Amino acid sequence: MITDPISDMLTRIRNAYKVKKTEVRVPYSNMKYAIAKILATEGYVSSIEKVDAGFGEIRLSLRYDQDGSAITSIRRVSRPGRRSYSGYRFLPQVRSNHGIAIVSTSQGIMTNREARKRKLGGEVLCEIF
Repeated sequence: MITDPISDMLTRIRNAYKVKKTEVRVPYSNMKYAIAKILATEGYVSSIEKVDAGFGEIRLSLRYDQDGSAITSIRRVSRPGRRSYSGYRFLPQVRSNHGIAIVSTSQGIMTNREARKRKLGGEVLCEIF
């Protein structure tokens, strides 16, 4: 039994990049799909697709640059044992705004930049750069 499905998703992505896979599949949930859409919008993955096989899966096509993988580091911030909440003024700036933090707000899941523009705080799910 997985107690933290978001950590499982991030770990699958991290491991797939390390072994140079072209795609990775994760079990479907609305929150994971929202995170995957943000990764695709920000250019960290090439494409995402919902696959209706059994309980449903999300297929992420990984993106690589000349230098290597598009994601250098992906880290879970808020965990089930220690939740991390921030007001919009105190949202993290990941690597001097070269990376993103994904935040769960009252108006949905979004990046730290978008949440700061909308003046929304929330739970900081993960940091990616």
